[in-house]
Amino acid sequence: MPAATAEVIVEAADRLFSAIEKSDVDAVDRLWSDDIAVWRVGSRRDDGKTRALRVIDWFVGATTERHYEILDRQLFDDQSVSGFVQQHVLHATGHAGQSIALRVCIVIRVATSGQINRIDEYFDPAGIAPLMD
Repeated sequence: MPAATAEVIVEAADRLFSAIEKSDVDAVDRLWSDDIAVWRVGSRRDDGKTRALRVIDWFVGATTERHYEILDRQLFDDQSVSGFVQQHVLHATGHAGQSIALRVCIVIRVATSGQINRIDEYFDPAGIAPLMD
């Protein structure tokens, strides 16, 4: 199976983070493949699309604004798997004015179609605690 081009990977990355910043959960849904697997720190297993979208929907609903400060993004391609590794700081503000600045490392696989089919997300869960109130 051919890998996604660098242009396709960068476009998928930019669309994903822009959609979350704009509270556009429907755009995230369209960008993710139906068989996406999402793993994040603290999970015992991968989440499927429905569960992972509920997490995005919760985050968008729990915050009034979101912004990704991208620190580094590296593309990878080994001829059968392609995507990117990104380090960023996720800045967000909750409805009660609480704020977070969550440092994240994320590994995302992108299909040739531009759809995202796997996400592995690494962060300190304590960083989102202010939004849980």
